[in-house]
Amino acid sequence: MRTRRSVRPAQALAGVLLAAALTVTGCSGAGGDSGGSMADDKAAVAPERGQGAARDEGAGDAGAEQGAPGGSADGAPAATPKVTANHVIRTASLTVRVKDVPEALDEARTATENAGGYVGEETTRRDAEGHEHTRAVLRVPVAGYAEVLAGLEGVGELVERRAKAEDVTGQVVDVDSRVASQRASVARVRELMDRATKLSDVVTLEGELSVRQADLESLLAQQASLKDRTSLATITLSLSGAPSEQGGKDDEGPGFLDALAGGWEAFVTVLRWLTVAIGAVLPFAALAALLVLLWVRAVRPLLRRRRPAGDAGPLPAPFRPGGGQGNGPN
Repeated sequence: MRTRRSVRPAQALAGVLLAAALTVTGCSGAGGDSGGSMADDKAAVAPERGQGAARDEGAGDAGAEQGAPGGSADGAPAATPKVTANHVIRTASLTVRVKDVPEALDEARTATENAGGYVGEETTRRDAEGHEHTRAVLRVPVAGYAEVLAGLEGVGELVERRAKAEDVTGQVVDVDSRVASQRASVARVRELMDRATKLSDVVTLEGELSVRQADLESLLAQQASLKDRTSLATITLSLSGAPSEQGGKDDEGPGFLDALAGGWEAFVTVLRWLTVAIGAVLPFAALAALLVLLWVRAVRPLLRRRRPAGDAGPLPAPFRPGGGQGNGPN
């Protein structure tokens, strides 16, 4: 009798709870489509959680029985995290003094092309002393960067060497992620444009699509620049011609030929200046000669003719040997 009495209240309580649950379900169903979908989602998620919990318990028991280290909760091996490759921008600058600049430049170009690279820029000039200077920008794949750099150092006398490595892995990952997100965003806008029926909606979506495509192109340009700089190292090579040995011997002191050449140069310089001086004085000398000729030919004879005859003094007395001058015999 006690068992029957204890079962009846329990059945009555279960009936009341079931009726309340049916009432709540009916109210939520009348709430609208969104409420129904949310209820369906929750109802779908609840069994999954229950099944997941059951799987976790079963897997935990199996794992405890097997005792395998490094295993996951369901007995499968744990997934290893994806390792991101390092992206490094490598740059270097070399200053080398060589005997033959064109030959050294050909060697550098050949080494670069053999490594799969290319010469990006080249500039050549000649200074006042006749020495040739060349600057070349070499783009070399990262795999052959160290080998090419070592080979360039051996083409002549190394004057200066600088090298730099910049890790841009985080920047590359960030740009790649933004590119993927922007592409998905552009795809969503295009999908909305396909579904749009109103002209105003189409115009708005076209403007939004233009903005997002511009952002995507900017990100793609950044991505291409990073890829180029990380896949190809940049080497700036400066080549300068070394002073010749003949020039060094000349610095020891002048020889006979040097003295002869210097004397001849001085002689020619003196003649040049004398010629210049004569050319400067010649007009004045010609004028002076003309004046002298005029004086001798015209002015001086005219002055002689105008002089009167009485102006001539008395004739001197004849000289006598006997003792001086006299008026005559006594």
